[in-house]
Amino acid sequence: MSKVILQNVRLAFPNIFRPSEQFDNFGAQLIIEKGSENEKKINAAILEAANTKWTAKAESTIKQLKAGNKICFTDGDAKAEYEGFEGNMALSATNRQRPTVVGKDRSPLTEADGIVYAGCYVNAVVDIWPQDNQWGKRINASLKGIQFFADGDSFTGGGVASADDFEDLSEGSDAEDFV
Repeated sequence: MSKVILQNVRLAFPNIFRPSEQFDNFGAQLIIEKGSENEKKINAAILEAANTKWTAKAESTIKQLKAGNKICFTDGDAKAEYEGFEGNMALSATNRQRPTVVGKDRSPLTEADGIVYAGCYVNAVVDIWPQDNQWGKRINASLKGIQFFADGDSFTGGGVASADDFEDLSEGSDAEDFV
């Protein structure tokens, strides 16, 4: 396994407080700027993991896995229908265990805090590792931890309603007119 610490990446599809109902694991997509140091770190970790597992066949195995979409790190243009992915790279990282989630001061965060959300920027710790077993060959990423870095435009599509979105029913209105 190759431990990678990513700085200032965008968080998408986070299941970091509760496991995904579909896959019964924790995880997230991390949007990585093309050409960035983060991209270089991930590519180096993928190569290291492949070299460890498949030695002389590492580079050809990586090509095969990329062609078969069996690498955790993909071109975000393939997910361009989702906001924030186009023109970037995407790292898919999961874990059966809940990842550590902390604030800027390293204090633990909960879902109720509302600080970490789809669209915010985070630092992340992931392990890149090769899989070669009865379920096939892949290069995977395990999500170990998330640290809130900065706010960003939310991917959730608008947040919650404001009190100003409702009519005032307390004075001069008959609530029964609305039933």
